[in-house]
Amino acid sequence: MCKTRVLSAYSAGASFEKTMIERRELRSDDVLIEIKFSGICHSDIHSVYGEWGDGIFPMVPGHEIAGIVSAVGPDVTKFGVGDRVGVGCFVDSCGECEYCLKGEEQYCTKGVVQTYNSLDYDGNPTYGGYSQKIVVTERFVVRVPDNLELDVASPLLCAGITTYSPLKHWNVGPGKKVAILGVGGLGHLAIQYAHALGAEVTVLSRSIDKKSEALSFGADHYFATSDTETFKALAGRFDLILNTVSANLDVDAYLSLLRVDGTLVNVGAPGKPDQYNVFSLLMGRRSIAGSLVGGIRETQEMLDFSAEHGIAPKIEVIGADQVTEAYERVLRSDVRYRFVIDVSTL
Repeated sequence: MCKTRVLSAYSAGASFEKTMIERRELRSDDVLIEIKFSGICHSDIHSVYGEWGDGIFPMVPGHEIAGIVSAVGPDVTKFGVGDRVGVGCFVDSCGECEYCLKGEEQYCTKGVVQTYNSLDYDGNPTYGGYSQKIVVTERFVVRVPDNLELDVASPLLCAGITTYSPLKHWNVGPGKKVAILGVGGLGHLAIQYAHALGAEVTVLSRSIDKKSEALSFGADHYFATSDTETFKALAGRFDLILNTVSANLDVDAYLSLLRVDGTLVNVGAPGKPDQYNVFSLLMGRRSIAGSLVGGIRETQEMLDFSAEHGIAPKIEVIGADQVTEAYERVLRSDVRYRFVIDVSTL
Protein backbone atom coordinates (compact mmCIF):
# COMPACT_ATOMS: atom_id res chain seq x y z
CA MET A 1 0.00 0.00 0.00
CA CYS A 2 1.03 3.62 -0.64
CA LYS A 3 0.35 6.08 2.17
CA THR A 4 -0.44 9.66 1.24
CA ARG A 5 -1.48 12.87 2.94
CA VAL A 6 -4.97 14.18 2.09
CA LEU A 7 -7.56 16.80 2.95
CA SER A 8 -10.56 14.92 4.30
CA ALA A 9 -14.06 15.88 5.44
CA TYR A 10 -15.35 13.43 8.05
CA SER A 11 -19.03 14.30 7.75
CA ALA A 12 -21.36 16.42 5.65
CA GLY A 13 -20.45 20.08 6.04
CA ALA A 14 -17.43 19.38 8.25
CA SER A 15 -14.24 21.38 7.98
CA PHE A 16 -11.31 19.75 6.25
CA GLU A 17 -8.60 17.96 8.21
CA LYS A 18 -5.15 16.91 7.09
CA THR A 19 -4.84 13.17 7.50
CA MET A 20 -3.42 10.06 5.85
CA ILE A 21 -4.99 7.38 3.66
CA GLU A 22 -3.64 4.33 1.87
CA ARG A 23 -3.79 3.99 -1.90
CA ARG A 24 -3.90 0.51 -3.40
CA GLU A 25 -0.76 -1.29 -4.48
CA LEU A 26 0.07 -0.84 -8.15
CA ARG A 27 -1.71 -3.32 -10.37
CA SER A 28 -0.18 -4.30 -13.69
CA ASP A 29 -2.04 -1.53 -15.58
CA ASP A 30 -1.90 1.15 -12.89
CA VAL A 31 -0.18 4.54 -12.84
CA LEU A 32 1.00 6.21 -9.62
CA ILE A 33 0.76 9.99 -9.86
CA GLU A 34 2.38 12.60 -7.64
CA ILE A 35 -0.35 15.24 -7.62
CA LYS A 36 0.87 18.80 -8.07
CA PHE A 37 -2.42 20.68 -8.43
CA SER A 38 -6.07 19.90 -7.81
CA GLY A 39 -8.87 22.19 -8.95
CA ILE A 40 -11.91 22.99 -6.85
CA CYS A 41 -15.18 22.27 -8.65
CA HIS A 42 -18.61 23.40 -7.43
CA SER A 43 -19.60 19.73 -7.42
CA ASP A 44 -16.96 19.21 -4.70
CA ILE A 45 -18.90 21.64 -2.54
CA HIS A 46 -22.25 19.97 -3.27
CA SER A 47 -20.72 16.61 -2.34
CA VAL A 48 -18.96 17.71 0.84
CA TYR A 49 -22.07 19.56 2.02
CA GLY A 50 -24.25 16.49 1.37
CA GLU A 51 -26.46 18.35 -1.11
CA TRP A 52 -26.53 15.53 -3.68
CA GLY A 53 -27.70 12.75 -1.43
CA ASP A 54 -25.80 10.65 1.07
CA GLY A 55 -22.06 11.00 0.61
CA ILE A 56 -19.35 8.49 1.44
CA PHE A 57 -17.47 9.84 4.45
CA PRO A 58 -14.73 10.47 5.24
CA MET A 59 -14.54 12.17 1.84
CA VAL A 60 -11.49 13.34 -0.10
CA PRO A 61 -12.85 15.45 -2.97
CA GLY A 62 -11.16 16.54 -6.18
CA HIS A 63 -11.53 15.46 -9.80
CA GLU A 64 -9.39 18.07 -11.54
CA ILE A 65 -6.01 16.44 -10.98
CA ALA A 66 -2.70 17.34 -12.60
CA GLY A 67 0.64 15.82 -11.69
CA ILE A 68 3.68 13.75 -12.58
CA VAL A 69 3.92 9.99 -13.05
CA SER A 70 6.14 8.48 -10.35
CA ALA A 71 5.65 4.74 -11.05
CA VAL A 72 3.85 2.46 -13.49
CA GLY A 73 2.72 -1.15 -13.52
CA PRO A 74 4.49 -3.65 -15.81
CA ASP A 75 1.72 -3.66 -18.44
CA VAL A 76 1.46 0.13 -18.78
CA THR A 77 2.39 1.24 -22.30
CA LYS A 78 1.17 4.83 -22.66
CA PHE A 79 2.97 6.51 -19.77
CA GLY A 80 6.35 6.50 -18.12
CA VAL A 81 7.94 7.97 -15.02
CA GLY A 82 8.21 11.74 -15.34
CA ASP A 83 5.28 12.22 -17.71
CA ARG A 84 2.93 15.15 -17.12
CA VAL A 85 -0.58 13.75 -16.73
CA GLY A 86 -4.09 14.43 -15.56
CA VAL A 87 -7.09 12.62 -14.10
CA GLY A 88 -10.65 13.88 -14.42
CA CYS A 89 -14.06 12.89 -13.09
CA PHE A 90 -13.82 9.11 -13.52
CA VAL A 91 -11.27 6.41 -12.72
CA ASP A 92 -12.85 3.23 -14.12
CA SER A 93 -15.66 1.79 -16.24
CA CYS A 94 -16.59 -1.65 -17.52
CA GLY A 95 -14.76 -1.14 -20.83
CA GLU A 96 -17.18 -3.52 -22.56
CA CYS A 97 -20.57 -1.82 -23.00
CA GLU A 98 -21.53 0.05 -26.16
CA TYR A 99 -20.74 3.43 -24.62
CA CYS A 100 -17.33 2.45 -23.29
CA LEU A 101 -16.47 0.98 -26.68
CA LYS A 102 -17.42 4.30 -28.28
CA GLY A 103 -15.15 6.22 -25.92
CA GLU A 104 -18.05 7.59 -23.88
CA GLU A 105 -17.19 6.00 -20.57
CA GLN A 106 -19.20 8.61 -18.69
CA TYR A 107 -22.35 6.76 -19.78
CA CYS A 108 -21.09 3.25 -18.90
CA THR A 109 -24.08 0.95 -18.44
CA LYS A 110 -22.45 -0.83 -15.50
CA GLY A 111 -21.92 2.52 -13.83
CA VAL A 112 -18.78 4.57 -14.15
CA VAL A 113 -16.53 4.76 -11.09
CA GLN A 114 -16.16 8.38 -10.04
CA THR A 115 -12.84 9.75 -8.86
CA TYR A 116 -14.22 10.34 -5.38
CA ASN A 117 -17.40 9.72 -3.38
CA SER A 118 -17.93 6.48 -5.27
CA LEU A 119 -17.35 2.76 -4.86
CA ASP A 120 -15.00 0.90 -7.16
CA TYR A 121 -15.99 -2.44 -8.61
CA ASP A 122 -14.48 -4.19 -5.57
CA GLY A 123 -16.68 -2.14 -3.26
CA ASN A 124 -13.94 0.16 -1.98
CA PRO A 125 -14.53 3.92 -1.63
CA THR A 126 -12.65 6.20 -3.99
CA TYR A 127 -10.70 9.24 -2.81
CA GLY A 128 -9.94 12.21 -5.01
CA GLY A 129 -7.33 14.81 -5.77
CA TYR A 130 -7.05 16.78 -2.53
CA SER A 131 -4.18 14.41 -1.99
CA GLN A 132 -0.46 14.08 -2.62
CA LYS A 133 -0.73 10.80 -4.56
CA ILE A 134 -3.29 8.80 -6.50
CA VAL A 135 -3.28 5.40 -8.20
CA VAL A 136 -5.34 5.17 -11.40
CA THR A 137 -5.70 2.54 -14.10
CA GLU A 138 -3.90 3.61 -17.29
CA ARG A 139 -7.13 3.89 -19.32
CA PHE A 140 -8.28 6.85 -17.24
CA VAL A 141 -5.08 8.89 -17.33
CA VAL A 142 -4.56 11.64 -19.94
CA ARG A 143 -1.41 13.39 -21.08
CA VAL A 144 -0.98 17.11 -20.37
CA PRO A 145 0.63 18.88 -23.38
CA ASP A 146 4.01 20.45 -22.67
CA ASN A 147 2.78 23.99 -23.32
CA LEU A 148 0.01 23.75 -20.72
CA GLU A 149 1.13 24.52 -17.19
CA LEU A 150 -0.10 21.94 -14.69
CA ASP A 151 -1.95 24.44 -12.51
CA VAL A 152 -3.83 25.78 -15.53
CA ALA A 153 -4.48 22.28 -16.88
CA SER A 154 -6.17 20.98 -13.73
CA PRO A 155 -9.56 22.76 -14.11
CA LEU A 156 -9.74 21.62 -17.72
CA LEU A 157 -10.17 18.04 -16.48
CA CYS A 158 -13.74 18.91 -15.44
CA ALA A 159 -14.70 22.47 -16.39
CA GLY A 160 -12.91 22.21 -19.73
CA ILE A 161 -14.35 18.92 -20.89
CA THR A 162 -17.81 19.79 -19.50
CA THR A 163 -18.03 22.72 -21.91
CA TYR A 164 -16.00 21.37 -24.82
CA SER A 165 -17.95 18.12 -25.17
CA PRO A 166 -21.42 19.58 -25.87
CA LEU A 167 -20.02 22.15 -28.27
CA LYS A 168 -18.45 19.34 -30.27
CA HIS A 169 -21.48 17.06 -30.02
CA TRP A 170 -23.83 19.73 -31.37
CA ASN A 171 -21.38 20.54 -34.20
CA VAL A 172 -20.53 24.08 -33.21
CA GLY A 173 -18.40 25.72 -35.86
CA PRO A 174 -18.36 28.36 -38.60
CA GLY A 175 -21.82 29.59 -39.52
CA LYS A 176 -23.33 28.65 -36.15
CA LYS A 177 -24.70 31.22 -33.73
CA VAL A 178 -24.06 30.15 -30.16
CA ALA A 179 -25.08 31.74 -26.87
CA ILE A 180 -23.19 31.02 -23.67
CA LEU A 181 -25.36 31.58 -20.62
CA GLY A 182 -23.21 32.62 -17.68
CA VAL A 183 -19.63 33.90 -17.34
CA GLY A 184 -18.33 31.79 -14.47
CA GLY A 185 -16.07 28.82 -13.93
CA LEU A 186 -17.69 26.97 -16.83
CA GLY A 187 -18.86 29.87 -18.95
CA HIS A 188 -15.52 31.63 -19.35
CA LEU A 189 -14.11 28.42 -20.85
CA ALA A 190 -17.17 27.78 -23.02
CA ILE A 191 -16.73 31.21 -24.60
CA GLN A 192 -13.13 30.40 -25.50
CA TYR A 193 -13.98 27.01 -26.99
CA ALA A 194 -16.95 28.28 -29.02
CA HIS A 195 -14.82 31.12 -30.38
CA ALA A 196 -11.92 28.80 -31.26
CA LEU A 197 -14.34 26.44 -33.03
CA GLY A 198 -15.37 29.32 -35.30
CA ALA A 199 -18.88 30.12 -34.07
CA GLU A 200 -20.42 33.56 -33.64
CA VAL A 201 -20.52 33.79 -29.86
CA THR A 202 -23.00 35.77 -27.77
CA VAL A 203 -22.77 35.88 -24.00
CA LEU A 204 -25.88 36.17 -21.85
CA SER A 205 -25.31 37.25 -18.25
CA ARG A 206 -27.49 38.79 -15.56
CA SER A 207 -25.73 42.15 -15.58
CA ILE A 208 -23.38 44.12 -17.78
CA ASP A 209 -20.53 43.78 -15.24
CA LYS A 210 -18.57 41.04 -17.02
CA LYS A 211 -18.83 42.42 -20.55
CA SER A 212 -15.18 43.41 -20.97
CA GLU A 213 -13.97 40.05 -19.68
CA ALA A 214 -16.40 38.12 -21.89
CA LEU A 215 -15.21 40.02 -24.96
CA SER A 216 -11.59 39.33 -23.99
CA PHE A 217 -12.39 35.59 -23.93
CA GLY A 218 -13.63 35.79 -27.53
CA ALA A 219 -17.30 36.75 -27.33
CA ASP A 220 -18.64 38.71 -30.29
CA HIS A 221 -21.69 40.08 -28.46
CA TYR A 222 -22.83 40.52 -24.85
CA PHE A 223 -26.33 41.07 -23.48
CA ALA A 224 -27.67 41.47 -19.95
CA THR A 225 -30.59 39.15 -19.25
CA SER A 226 -31.86 41.53 -16.56
CA ASP A 227 -32.88 43.81 -19.44
CA THR A 228 -36.24 42.57 -20.75
CA GLU A 229 -35.43 44.09 -24.15
CA THR A 230 -32.72 41.45 -24.54
CA PHE A 231 -35.26 38.69 -25.13
CA LYS A 232 -37.09 40.73 -27.75
CA ALA A 233 -33.88 41.67 -29.56
CA LEU A 234 -32.56 38.11 -29.68
CA ALA A 235 -35.75 36.18 -30.42
CA GLY A 236 -35.14 33.25 -32.78
CA ARG A 237 -31.41 34.00 -33.01
CA PHE A 238 -29.40 30.99 -31.85
CA ASP A 239 -28.64 27.49 -33.07
CA LEU A 240 -27.42 26.52 -29.60
CA ILE A 241 -27.60 27.94 -26.09
CA LEU A 242 -25.14 26.40 -23.64
CA ASN A 243 -26.43 26.97 -20.12
CA THR A 244 -23.54 26.93 -17.65
CA VAL A 245 -25.34 28.32 -14.60
CA SER A 246 -26.78 26.34 -11.71
CA ALA A 247 -29.76 28.59 -11.03
CA ASN A 248 -33.32 27.89 -12.13
CA LEU A 249 -34.28 29.75 -15.30
CA ASP A 250 -37.35 31.06 -17.07
CA VAL A 251 -36.89 28.22 -19.53
CA ASP A 252 -39.60 29.43 -21.91
CA ALA A 253 -37.87 32.80 -22.26
CA TYR A 254 -34.59 31.16 -23.24
CA LEU A 255 -36.25 28.71 -25.60
CA SER A 256 -37.70 31.71 -27.44
CA LEU A 257 -34.15 32.72 -28.36
CA LEU A 258 -33.61 29.54 -30.38
CA ARG A 259 -33.99 29.14 -34.11
CA VAL A 260 -36.05 26.29 -35.54
CA ASP A 261 -34.26 23.06 -34.55
CA GLY A 262 -32.23 24.94 -31.96
CA THR A 263 -31.17 23.31 -28.70
CA LEU A 264 -30.83 24.51 -25.12
CA VAL A 265 -28.08 22.38 -23.57
CA ASN A 266 -27.68 22.29 -19.80
CA VAL A 267 -24.37 21.62 -18.10
CA GLY A 268 -25.23 23.53 -14.92
CA ALA A 269 -27.34 21.66 -12.37
CA PRO A 270 -29.93 23.73 -10.43
CA GLY A 271 -31.08 22.59 -7.02
CA LYS A 272 -34.75 22.42 -8.00
CA PRO A 273 -36.50 21.15 -11.16
CA ASP A 274 -37.05 23.60 -14.01
CA GLN A 275 -40.44 24.06 -15.64
CA TYR A 276 -41.42 24.92 -19.19
CA ASN A 277 -44.39 25.03 -21.54
CA VAL A 278 -44.28 22.26 -24.13
CA PHE A 279 -45.46 24.73 -26.78
CA SER A 280 -42.10 26.46 -26.43
CA LEU A 281 -40.65 23.31 -27.98
CA LEU A 282 -43.42 22.48 -30.45
CA MET A 283 -43.57 25.83 -32.18
CA GLY A 284 -39.95 25.75 -33.27
CA ARG A 285 -39.05 22.05 -33.16
CA ARG A 286 -36.70 23.06 -30.38
CA SER A 287 -34.98 20.75 -27.91
CA ILE A 288 -33.83 20.77 -24.32
CA ALA A 289 -30.79 18.62 -23.62
CA GLY A 290 -28.06 17.92 -21.10
CA SER A 291 -24.44 16.83 -21.30
CA LEU A 292 -22.21 15.01 -18.79
CA VAL A 293 -18.50 15.84 -19.23
CA GLY A 294 -16.85 13.63 -21.86
CA GLY A 295 -15.01 10.36 -22.33
CA ILE A 296 -11.28 9.86 -22.00
CA ARG A 297 -10.57 10.09 -25.73
CA GLU A 298 -12.45 13.40 -25.98
CA THR A 299 -10.78 14.69 -22.81
CA GLN A 300 -7.39 14.17 -24.42
CA GLU A 301 -8.68 15.88 -27.57
CA MET A 302 -9.84 18.82 -25.43
CA LEU A 303 -6.44 19.18 -23.76
CA ASP A 304 -4.66 19.11 -27.11
CA PHE A 305 -7.15 21.62 -28.57
CA SER A 306 -6.67 23.89 -25.57
CA ALA A 307 -2.91 23.81 -25.94
CA GLU A 308 -3.11 24.46 -29.69
CA HIS A 309 -5.47 27.43 -29.33
CA GLY A 310 -4.10 28.96 -26.14
CA ILE A 311 -7.27 28.25 -24.17
CA ALA A 312 -6.85 28.38 -20.41
CA PRO A 313 -8.96 29.00 -17.34
CA LYS A 314 -8.34 32.04 -15.19
CA ILE A 315 -7.25 30.61 -11.86
CA GLU A 316 -6.40 31.57 -8.32
CA VAL A 317 -3.87 29.20 -6.76
CA ILE A 318 -4.40 28.61 -3.04
CA GLY A 319 -2.82 26.62 -0.24
CA ALA A 320 -4.39 23.60 1.44
CA ASP A 321 -5.27 25.70 4.50
CA GLN A 322 -7.42 27.99 2.35
CA VAL A 323 -9.83 25.38 0.97
CA THR A 324 -12.65 25.96 3.47
CA GLU A 325 -12.45 29.70 2.79
CA ALA A 326 -12.38 29.01 -0.95
CA TYR A 327 -15.62 27.01 -0.69
CA GLU A 328 -17.28 29.97 1.00
CA ARG A 329 -15.98 32.32 -1.69
CA VAL A 330 -17.29 30.07 -4.48
CA LEU A 331 -20.74 30.23 -2.91
CA ARG A 332 -20.46 34.04 -2.91
CA SER A 333 -19.28 34.01 -6.54
CA ASP A 334 -16.10 35.62 -5.26
CA VAL A 335 -13.62 33.99 -7.63
CA ARG A 336 -12.38 34.78 -11.13
CA TYR A 337 -12.83 31.96 -12.12
CA ARG A 338 -11.45 28.69 -10.69
CA PHE A 339 -9.58 27.88 -7.48
CA VAL A 340 -6.64 25.48 -7.78
CA ILE A 341 -4.99 23.88 -4.75
CA ASP A 342 -1.19 23.80 -4.68
CA VAL A 343 -0.81 20.27 -3.30
CA SER A 344 2.76 20.95 -2.15
CA THR A 345 1.16 22.91 0.73
CA LEU A 346 -0.69 19.84 2.00
